[in-house]
Amino acid sequence: MSTSTAISADAWGTPVPVLSFGPVVLPVPGRPVDLQVRVSAPATGTDLAVILLSHGQGPSNNLSSLNGYAPLVNSWAAQGFVVIQPTHLTSRTLAHLVADAPGAPFFWRSRSEDMSHILDRLDMIEKAVPLLSGRIDHAKVAVAGHSFGGFTAGLLLGAQVTDPDEGGEVSLLEPRIKAGVLLAAPGRGDVLNGPMGDALPVFRTIDFSTMTTPALVVAGEKDDSRHFTDMGPDWHADPYTLAPGPKTLLTLFGAEHGLGGIAGYDAAETTDENPERVAALARLTAAYLRTRLHPGDPAWQAAREALTAGPDPIGRIESK
Repeated sequence: MSTSTAISADAWGTPVPVLSFGPVVLPVPGRPVDLQVRVSAPATGTDLAVILLSHGQGPSNNLSSLNGYAPLVNSWAAQGFVVIQPTHLTSRTLAHLVADAPGAPFFWRSRSEDMSHILDRLDMIEKAVPLLSGRIDHAKVAVAGHSFGGFTAGLLLGAQVTDPDEGGEVSLLEPRIKAGVLLAAPGRGDVLNGPMGDALPVFRTIDFSTMTTPALVVAGEKDDSRHFTDMGPDWHADPYTLAPGPKTLLTLFGAEHGLGGIAGYDAAETTDENPERVAALARLTAAYLRTRLHPGDPAWQAAREALTAGPDPIGRIESK
């Protein structure tokens, strides 16, 4: 196992030591390989809320695993969250081990089930990570996901799909999760006309009308996913448009699918690298979850006023 300390910054730019520990290995019966997670947390503080982070797919070997998304993870941890990152079976780091496993290559159901397994073993994870025992508030749990991870997060928040192989509606709602953030998540299925629509038929069946858990949907103003649909960037707003409230939509000005580079520091495949955008997004998402998990906390109102109402706003926000 490896332990590292990163110096990140809280919402006000003050340096905050962050501890990162992994992998924590969780045996899961029936899973073709053990579930491995990375845990990141501030070095101090108690009653810490949890963010479960679901990685996307992507062309890199390690960004789509427990080793990715450091720009978000370090910032969230610095702002007082315990961030838990699983390596889903879809990760390229596992491709040679799971290529013939049931559900390959996309493992859409397993991705959501990973998060429930983590919550089932939260006590064990807390005790396994040095300096973390007794510091987590197990009642305050959120989920976040980018791209395919946004689809995973949507299912955990209540969206339903039809199993393309077996038929029948599937609900993977996780009631222990109280709020979520969907980052560049896929939208409705009836507009899929790109090659990935055939590769991922489960995307054609997603029903957002049952996604009742509060969520912040983040969409890039220039995120045009032609490999799925010619609907344009509005497709990524569907989890907001088609779901019942309470929901909030953050549209990031100028952002493409990487939202400025959230998947990793200096990632070559980020087409819209913008560290300032990533930092602002990390502050906004943390503030949203803090207010959702701690009713009455003014963090969300303060952050949205600072970052969307100033002379150089990073985006626009609407809610329902």
